[in-house]
Amino acid sequence: MKRLLLIICLTGFLVPVMSQTVQPKISFEKNLHDFGKFKEADGKVTYKFEFVNTGGGDLIIQNVSASCGCTAPRWTREPVPPGGKGFVATTYNPAGRPGSFRKYVTVISNSNPGSVRLTITGEVAPKPKTIEDDYRYAMGPIRLKSNHLAFGNIKNTKTSEKRLEIINNSDEPVEIAFERVPAHITIKAQPSSLKPKQKGYLVATYNTPGRNDWGFVIDRMGLKINGVSERNYSLVISANIEEDFSVMTAEQLTRAPVLSVDHPEFKFGRINQGEKVEHVYVLTNSGKSDLHIRKVKASCGCTAVQPEKRVIAPGESVNIKMVFNSAGKVGNQNKTVTIITNDPKKSKMILWVKGEVIKS
Repeated sequence: MKRLLLIICLTGFLVPVMSQTVQPKISFEKNLHDFGKFKEADGKVTYKFEFVNTGGGDLIIQNVSASCGCTAPRWTREPVPPGGKGFVATTYNPAGRPGSFRKYVTVISNSNPGSVRLTITGEVAPKPKTIEDDYRYAMGPIRLKSNHLAFGNIKNTKTSEKRLEIINNSDEPVEIAFERVPAHITIKAQPSSLKPKQKGYLVATYNTPGRNDWGFVIDRMGLKINGVSERNYSLVISANIEEDFSVMTAEQLTRAPVLSVDHPEFKFGRINQGEKVEHVYVLTNSGKSDLHIRKVKASCGCTAVQPEKRVIAPGESVNIKMVFNSAGKVGNQNKTVTIITNDPKKSKMILWVKGEVIKS
């Protein structure tokens, strides 16, 4: 009986030990690699983390994931037998990523533990900037830092000036002129004639009262270089025009209009592609003077908005009808209708149109 009990105890002890030894185990030579300092211009760098299967069963790497898209991993795909070797290779792309970095690669396998994290570090020395890097937009012999002059927020009573740096990237003098310039914008090149490799500026002045508009607006004009016009010789100018309420007195502010809406968000649920839905927003002036609707603008042409009238007396309400056409649309929809008024506390109100379009 004693001998039988001893055999049972030894069996209970040996079974878990044997079950551990037959399990695969991934053992890396090291879990961190420092690339040190290297040049961005030299391109991608790669390091191969090598490992040994120190367990008793075949090791299979099931997945390797990187902490960012700039690190591309490769690894041993076939099963690694006990005592066999394998690798996980990581490639770091430094393009556009100067400076120090620390990235992680997670290795998932049938080992115990099943997850191992590898680390790569280093420092990328930025490549020297070229003229093409600093002046990204080419128009014939000249290059510009941007093809867009953004004036940002401007009061409707003000004018504003912006400058855009340019360079003559050719070996010949360049004459710069402009065409299709809107009346509310004046623009000139300083100097108007650029010597070879000379830098200069496009200087634009925005006359907001002359624009006579509200909210975000865009204008386009053309450049003539050495008397030549091309389709891509185009400059975009944008501004967000806001009403100047700073001129109002304290008494005028107390008697100002106040805009409110019954429901700022309309949810149409689910509709089939091609169907139309309609909704009426009710705007109310709860202030003490007339509310002027300066502008009504939808976020896309699929939403048609028709205000009944533009001036709302104190205590009066007005309907704005919205029509959403789902033709050509699919999936979740988040559209907006922007209302701009002379309410000094809330001159811009955004109404939402939300729902899902199902492709039939």
